Amino acid sequence: MEKVQKLASENGVMIFSKSTCCLCYAVSILFRELGVNAYVHELDHDSDGKEMDKSLIKMGCNPSVPAVFIGGKLIGSTNEIMSLHLKGSLLQLLKPYMPV
Repeated sequence: MEKVQKLASENGVMIFSKSTCCLCYAVSILFRELGVNAYVHELDHDSDGKEMDKSLIKMGCNPSVPAVFIGGKLIGSTNEIMSLHLKGSLLQLLKPYMPV
C-alpha cells in the first residue's frame, strides 16, 4: 500500500492502470482531452503490480483499475470519473493540475 500512496501523493493526477484495460485507456484519454497530463502507472508492467493491485482493492477500488487519484486523494474508478465529468465537477477537481 505504501507504493500506491507514495505514487499518488507525488503526482497531482495519478491513474493506476493495466495495459490490457480498455476502461483505463478511456479514462486516460478523457484526461488528455481535458488538457491534464495524468501520470499513468501500468500495474502489469511493475514487478510490485500484484501487491499494488491488492492494495487498491483494500482501499475500495473494485475492480482495482482504473484507480484515479487527484491531489493524493482516491477519487474512484471509471464510474466515479464519468459521473463527475457529466455533472461538471471533474474540471473543478482538475483545475489546479491544468496548464494555464
